[in-house]
Amino acid sequence: QVQLLESGGGLVQAGGSLRLSCAASRRTFGTYAMGWFRQAPGKERDIVAAISWNDATTYYTDSVKGRFTISRDNDENTLYLQMNNLKSEDTAVYYCAATGFTGIWTEPGRYNYWGQGTQVTVSS
Repeated sequence: QVQLLESGGGLVQAGGSLRLSCAASRRTFGTYAMGWFRQAPGKERDIVAAISWNDATTYYTDSVKGRFTISRDNDENTLYLQMNNLKSEDTAVYYCAATGFTGIWTEPGRYNYWGQGTQVTVSS
């Protein structure tokens, strides 16, 4: 069992930045591929970015490429999402998730563990 706790969300103006963090409860964090997802009201939960267990491979959905950066610190059991040049359409609840599957995954169903989410609101 892995417990995940997100932090760093909040209200920011368009063009601003936020850094999300996801703290994991287990030292085996370094063996899990990780992902950031987001869900806006009335919409499905969608992938934002994903990273392999060893930081060798990353994935970004097209709408955030060049603006968001996913990273991880396996020594600190923490996942990050640096979000720059935020837009109103980035407004959503952001979730981190962990998967024991090898590789990198974009489907929510591939992830075994989820955090409770953190709200990001971008005002225009």
